[in-house]
Amino acid sequence: MSVNILFVCLGNICRSPAAEGAFIDLVQRQNVDGLNIDSAGTSAYHTGELADPRMREHALKRGLDLTSRARQFVKEDFEKFDYILCMDQSNYTNVMKLDPEKNFKNKVYLFSHFCRFFSGKDVPDPYFGGAEGFEEVLDIVQDGSIGLLEHLKKAGLCGEK
Repeated sequence: MSVNILFVCLGNICRSPAAEGAFIDLVQRQNVDGLNIDSAGTSAYHTGELADPRMREHALKRGLDLTSRARQFVKEDFEKFDYILCMDQSNYTNVMKLDPEKNFKNKVYLFSHFCRFFSGKDVPDPYFGGAEGFEEVLDIVQDGSIGLLEHLKKAGLCGEK
């Protein structure tokens, strides 16, 4: 059995690819099997682009190589993914607009739900800020990745290779 996880932000060039990269790195370092990991944006502004160069630069300093290409969240993602993790309330609202009957509400979470130390609700968007914003996002997504993996392990949804 495989568990499919999708990280979602606005443009899929800062927060969600950072979360995807942090989670992939954690899963690989802990030798965990049975997870498929992806990211998407609620908008199509950057479809096909790599993550923002500033995010890639800051992530690389932590050993995270962000190689995914931006894509837009589509209604079919509800069927494909078991966990849809939105970076902020606006992303959550936009994702849920594609599910007006609320058939998939149990799959959609705020990413911060899994954070162990970050106490905010929304992962801040670093796009218009400076270097400290990218570092803060990386701190948050690395924290939330640990919490998410602990949750999946406790639920028996993944294991070691």
